[in-house]
Amino acid sequence: MTHALNMVWNPSEGIDLGFFMIRYYSLMFVIAFGLGWYLMKKIFERENESLDKLDSLFVWTVLATLAGARLGHVFFYDWEYFRNHLLEIFLPFRFEPKFEFTGFQGLASHGAAISIIVAMYFYSKMILKRPLLWILDRVVIPVASGAIFVRLGNFFNSEIIGHETTSAFGIRFLHDKYSKAEAVNATQIANPKEAYNAIAHDPKFADLLAQVPAKHPTQLYEAFCYIFVFAALYFLYWKTNARLKSGYLFGLFLVLLFVVRFIVEFVKESQGGFESELGYFSTGQWLSIPFIIIGLFFVIRAQRNPLATS
Repeated sequence: MTHALNMVWNPSEGIDLGFFMIRYYSLMFVIAFGLGWYLMKKIFERENESLDKLDSLFVWTVLATLAGARLGHVFFYDWEYFRNHLLEIFLPFRFEPKFEFTGFQGLASHGAAISIIVAMYFYSKMILKRPLLWILDRVVIPVASGAIFVRLGNFFNSEIIGHETTSAFGIRFLHDKYSKAEAVNATQIANPKEAYNAIAHDPKFADLLAQVPAKHPTQLYEAFCYIFVFAALYFLYWKTNARLKSGYLFGLFLVLLFVVRFIVEFVKESQGGFESELGYFSTGQWLSIPFIIIGLFFVIRAQRNPLATS
């Protein structure tokens, strides 16, 4: 039975300025990249690195994150669909069964991680003129902070949620249970926002609200844990000599972030992918294992040979 005190999550789509809607998910990305730029600026200043190279780093990271996250979702989680809808990989539209604007709904963190590493390889060779591990050891700090806000964006979007739960931590995700069309049809209120509000607050629709189960807010679990991942990396870089151990911070980032991801996946709803073929773990967990192993390799390597370079 659902806990009586479980919060009903019925967020608005964003901040309505009248002439423009700032969607919370997009806002979280803007905050993530903006904070990332600020953190890297402080790091570049400390390392006496030219700030002229910072703008290029920002552009490379943004493009790599978005492209990699999109392609990661396509190939890791939904290739069966996209193999027959190739244009939809690059266009924010669905053409069947009817034409509609969808936006880029699928983004995978594992794909983003791979693409950022690849982008940093070319950035380090072509622009920075420093070893690859030098930039990877530093860029993981803003990436860890960005992961916090991305998961908060998922929470606002009521996506990537967990299994049903009877615990007090459970949240009743109204938008997950009812699509806009379903909310409108069930309430006979034409405006989706008003329909959702009626289900959440009008006693007349209490039976509809009662059908909304409490589920683990796995986005918040991850965001909370990522705060500690970011704090650990930030402290080690600024307060210890960890930055001098080539590959150490990069490896530690991979271990901490993807261990968190692996654990939270146990209470997360399936996101699809190839888990049915492999069994035992979810797609997200299978994808996390190689990153954890690679991270351990770099941590151990840095400890044995602190001054190793890429």
